[in-house]
Amino acid sequence: MKSILTGKLCLTSLKPCNLETCTKEEILEYFENTYDLDETLFSALKDESSFYLCPDRLRLPLIFYFCHPPVLYINKLLLTGLIKEQVNPSFEALFETGVDEMSWDDTENYRMGGSFNWPSLSECIEYRRKVRAIVRKVIQETPLELPVTVDSPWWALFIGLEHERIHLETSSVLIRQLPIHLVERPLGWRYASSSSGLEASDNPLIKIPTSQVAYGKPRNFPSYGWDNEYGQMTTIVPDFEASKYLIMNGEYLKFVQAGGYGKKVYWTKEGWEWRKFRQAHHPTFWVCTKGCKSGCGAALASYSHCQPDKATKTSGEVGCTEEPPSGNQNGWCLNGVEEEELPEYRYRAMFDILPMPWDWPVEVNYHEAKAFCMWKGSGYRLPTEAEHHLMRGGSKKPLGDGITSDPIFCDDLKKKSNINLAFGSPTPVTMYPPNEAGFHDVFGNVWVWIEDHFNGLPGFDTMYLYDDFSSSSFDGQHTMILGGSWISTGDEASRFARFAFRRHFFQHLGFRLVRTCGLLKTPVRVVNAETITPDNSITVPKETVQMITVPSANTQLQYETDVAVQEQLELEYGDLSKASYCSQLYGVCNRVIKEQQLAGSTCLVLGSGTGLISFMLTQLFCKVIGIDYCGRFIETAQQLKYSGYQNSDVKVPDYLDRDRVIFKQLTWIPKEIGRHCFILVNFLDRTLNPSAWLVRLSQIVQAKGLVVVASDTWSRNNLDQRFQELRKQLSFVEQMEIISKGKQGNKVTYATIWKP
Repeated sequence: MKSILTGKLCLTSLKPCNLETCTKEEILEYFENTYDLDETLFSALKDESSFYLCPDRLRLPLIFYFCHPPVLYINKLLLTGLIKEQVNPSFEALFETGVDEMSWDDTENYRMGGSFNWPSLSECIEYRRKVRAIVRKVIQETPLELPVTVDSPWWALFIGLEHERIHLETSSVLIRQLPIHLVERPLGWRYASSSSGLEASDNPLIKIPTSQVAYGKPRNFPSYGWDNEYGQMTTIVPDFEASKYLIMNGEYLKFVQAGGYGKKVYWTKEGWEWRKFRQAHHPTFWVCTKGCKSGCGAALASYSHCQPDKATKTSGEVGCTEEPPSGNQNGWCLNGVEEEELPEYRYRAMFDILPMPWDWPVEVNYHEAKAFCMWKGSGYRLPTEAEHHLMRGGSKKPLGDGITSDPIFCDDLKKKSNINLAFGSPTPVTMYPPNEAGFHDVFGNVWVWIEDHFNGLPGFDTMYLYDDFSSSSFDGQHTMILGGSWISTGDEASRFARFAFRRHFFQHLGFRLVRTCGLLKTPVRVVNAETITPDNSITVPKETVQMITVPSANTQLQYETDVAVQEQLELEYGDLSKASYCSQLYGVCNRVIKEQQLAGSTCLVLGSGTGLISFMLTQLFCKVIGIDYCGRFIETAQQLKYSGYQNSDVKVPDYLDRDRVIFKQLTWIPKEIGRHCFILVNFLDRTLNPSAWLVRLSQIVQAKGLVVVASDTWSRNNLDQRFQELRKQLSFVEQMEIISKGKQGNKVTYATIWKP
């Protein structure tokens, strides 16, 4: 559907901007390229109805991903003041937040059903057109001060640019899961050949001696980076050996033919449960003739890619660099005939079903990769992050900050790696030359699964404009991926890129075999979080691997424990006298509301804890919304709302109207929250980045409303600079001191009062 394009058809990706030297013209060109690439991908959908389908049962309809990137531009630019008004408030709420399923068997999101009323495609195209014009104007008219840093308003623009490039890749995976008859290959889209002649057994191991490696992005590196890339890790890596090539389809076929998908012994407990639920018999992008379950959602739930029929008319051949004849872009031919019995397995590329390219890397989720490792035996596993960097040719010293040290900025990038859309598919694992260490495709072709849990590097800090981009995944439930794929562009194609997915997730993502070969055990880092259960733990050869438990870099997760819940309950409900913290804080709110003659019916509490202060504020407001990032706190507050008590020691006073309170777990403040006449911020001392919450206050308080920010003495001092920025958005009214009694003695809290 070329009619969706608000720019031009584009299949070539530009280099990212050098944030020390870039010009407005270069930024504008990079933006147009980013926007065009995304729309070109969606132009492959044949008709409007396809935008409202769910290729994956755990993801929203494609229309969401078409509008989500432009919405993020607007919402982030608003935060830094580069624009002053919303474009379409309903869009900027509806398309702001996607879904992050907790498990492969989660219930489908309510927005996936046919009864949900999504905007029309024409409305979405017009929205994208308006956002394009607004961003162009911002780039052209906003003064540019170099270098662009995380504290620069321009950083919000680069968040939008690199966020859309992430979705270029994730949307491509979804479109690849659509029924083949619903897509057509864009003009100029080129698949690689499959003619290396490499046999599945030709994948030797290369040994790497014990070495020290340092990795992490320097703070002063002159390109955009996501928060988890910064910091530095230096570690010793014991002797190991790794496969020269990524594991190929041909190698994985042997596992499939050996009945690997039917043998529980090869799978982790979590992996086996996933396999049974999905009824998987082979990798998801393999196509057989047995009617396998597709994994699609909503209206496509019963569809199978594995159709038990004969080949249909197609044209072209694998590796062809020219377009097929007009009117036929839905597949490559099978041996040049119109109809024949199908082979056992074929390959689902982006927009076509191809003869199986046995020398391309296999694409699987973590569970499938680990099952293959177990089947191979002999101590095989996936690489660690440190080992991956050594295979890439990692440095023993901190990385340099020169722009050319990152391959994405090199002119000959596409000659060395299948990345940045060099092709519209994976390539044979022998197509690109080996690196100095002898390995192929350590950079590009497909991402690779890593053994380590995803976590921040030493020195990690969040970005206040996107506080939960990475930190919410530092939970032990997300496994790291590295290396980039053929469709990785921008920061994703950087040597510093670190991403992670849940273990059942599909991506253009494969793996490489590794095993320890010396006397020293290889350290694998796992996050110590109460959210991890034994069923989800990493399975590695215990004789050669040492599990290193590390704390999550997301300090907010320390409150997701029984101990933290009990301490919070004691703080709130342990003393209900007028001298208690909640009573004193309520008294401040009550006094300020009366003095300022506040009129309004709704109140928002940011940092509602286990609920008491929210319940108390029902004496002043008809509706109170209590928000906290801590799931355990919200769960406890919900229980107290419905029952009124937890045990004999925890009870909500009867005179408080619990029905007026709504509790929500949120790790940021979304647009759906709306505006309120009174806002209480009550948890800055336990947030990862207080600025991320303060920056949104002016957008969620009503024109004649009030904001009360409560913070402990130490956090107040740390927030002085951010309070100065808050003064640019809100007017300071006064500061009040709260002295409350507790088991540890008197507690001093400062409440600052603000209004628009």
